[in-house]
Amino acid sequence: MDVTRAWPLVLALSLAPIACADAGDRVVVGAKNFNEQTLLGEMVAQWIEATTNIPVQRRFQLGGTFIAHRALVAGDIDLYVEYTGTALTTILERDPISDPVEVLRTVRQEYRHAWGLEVLDPLGFENTFAMLVRAGMADSLGLRTLSDLSSHARALRPGFGYEFMERDDGFRGLREAYGLQFATAPREMDLGLVYRALATGKIDLTAGNSTEGKIEALHLRMLVDDRGYFPPYEAAIVVRPEAMEGHPGLRKALEALSGRIDTETMRSLNREVDVDGRDFAVVAHEWVESVLPAATAPPGSR
Repeated sequence: MDVTRAWPLVLALSLAPIACADAGDRVVVGAKNFNEQTLLGEMVAQWIEATTNIPVQRRFQLGGTFIAHRALVAGDIDLYVEYTGTALTTILERDPISDPVEVLRTVRQEYRHAWGLEVLDPLGFENTFAMLVRAGMADSLGLRTLSDLSSHARALRPGFGYEFMERDDGFRGLREAYGLQFATAPREMDLGLVYRALATGKIDLTAGNSTEGKIEALHLRMLVDDRGYFPPYEAAIVVRPEAMEGHPGLRKALEALSGRIDTETMRSLNREVDVDGRDFAVVAHEWVESVLPAATAPPGSR
């Protein structure tokens, strides 16, 4: 993809409203430091630009969960997409809950009480941790579930992203839940590198994202969490109420995104970026253009 051809399209969406507004009039959309987050941030930003007159500033690649959360609490950003299970276990430091309704209720209540933040209805997909092995190895060892790992763990070389190693719902809890005993300590890696490292045999087990487009492309296999260790990780926009109060139309625009993105759609969009090498802004623009007619049509129209 010729990235230079993508920028006129981005500029057309963003520069016109920004040129006629002061910096304080903008809504700042944030994102964590991995590709799905950047793509989601761009999709939300372009959706706001397409459905309102509100100028948008982008602050992507902020870092991990804690950094993005602190930026929101401090008012450095106005909103970003978080995952409910991450909010529950990492930010609120609660024990995992398997019921998605209860997870959302708890997160909403605690975010409002602690920081005055609002958690909107989920976007429509869940991005849970995907415990991955190579498909060929899964077939040869008969690996289908995470319980199947226990008798093979000592022969496997695990490698995980930094955040998975630190989170309460990450490596330590997983090891205890499934009784996994590895011969060597997990190799800590950047999340963006773990898929290729697994595919090329540098490691044998990793934790990725279930909506990752590289899973199918690299012939990886996701093992079933048969003991229900991981909580639900529904993607939902977390937003400062002040931003919605100060920008008429923002709440309606954001709420219109609820239920708009299913798992297959997110995985397909991720693959366009991660595997096909397409530009984030172009992929986001095409998605907005495909959804916009139905979202803005009068009730009862076709």
